[in-house]
Amino acid sequence: MNRHACIEGAEKSHLYVELGKLISSVGHESFLTNMHQMIETSVPVSRLELSEWTVDETQTDIIDVQLLGYAGSESNTHMQSACPTSAIQRNDHPLVKRVLEVDDALLIHLNARMPDEKGNNCLGTSHQCYLISRKANRRCVISVHRPQGQRDFSLQELSFLKYLSETLLPLAERHAHLNRQSCLKNPGSAASHSLNSVEQTQLQRDFNERLSPCDVTLSVREKEVCLGLLAGGTVPEIAEKLRVKNSSIETYLKRAAAKLGVSGRHGLAKWMIGS
Repeated sequence: MNRHACIEGAEKSHLYVELGKLISSVGHESFLTNMHQMIETSVPVSRLELSEWTVDETQTDIIDVQLLGYAGSESNTHMQSACPTSAIQRNDHPLVKRVLEVDDALLIHLNARMPDEKGNNCLGTSHQCYLISRKANRRCVISVHRPQGQRDFSLQELSFLKYLSETLLPLAERHAHLNRQSCLKNPGSAASHSLNSVEQTQLQRDFNERLSPCDVTLSVREKEVCLGLLAGGTVPEIAEKLRVKNSSIETYLKRAAAKLGVSGRHGLAKWMIGS
């Protein structure tokens, strides 16, 4: 599948809704579930994991690996985790070398390795695909899995996952950042619970933060429409909530998009994540 075909697939309306839900859930427990659902609309996967890897200053060793969560089926003996949280696991994990060498966003497709009864590594225990980003000494890793009994990822599916990574990885980095902040503020509580605090929604704060450096002023209605769309709402739903006509929602979106220099709902979503 070429990039043009990928973009055509991404333009489907169901992906707009899933992307809106994903953006609005950054920093919340539902983030990984929403990411899993978004990927599943086009590429079936049984399990998704998100982890953050910390590399030392020399970029030659993994200092720490944190599993930030997962969605989908439970891990089992036939599906090696992409998150080697112990030093012993990292010694022979097939992903470590690639994580250390990554310079830019990367997609890796490989089969996991699992020890047999004698402790020897066996290949082909599950089909796995990794989306990796690099920011300073941190690596964000999104991994998707399929059991060995199912077919492997096709070139078409890998191409689509690579395209999606342009949206998913920046959101995953933001989620990981909020997770670290939450752990610092609430060292005695589980990150998954502390991420859900605050009165003003995370989406509103992120939107205002994204808007602040722009020489743009949006009206209250334009902001409400943008936030509603980014949260995954449909035009009729937002119109009913604001008690205006559907055509008015379209007008507010066009005005806001023109001010932001983007086109339509998809352009708004890409602007929001800085893509």
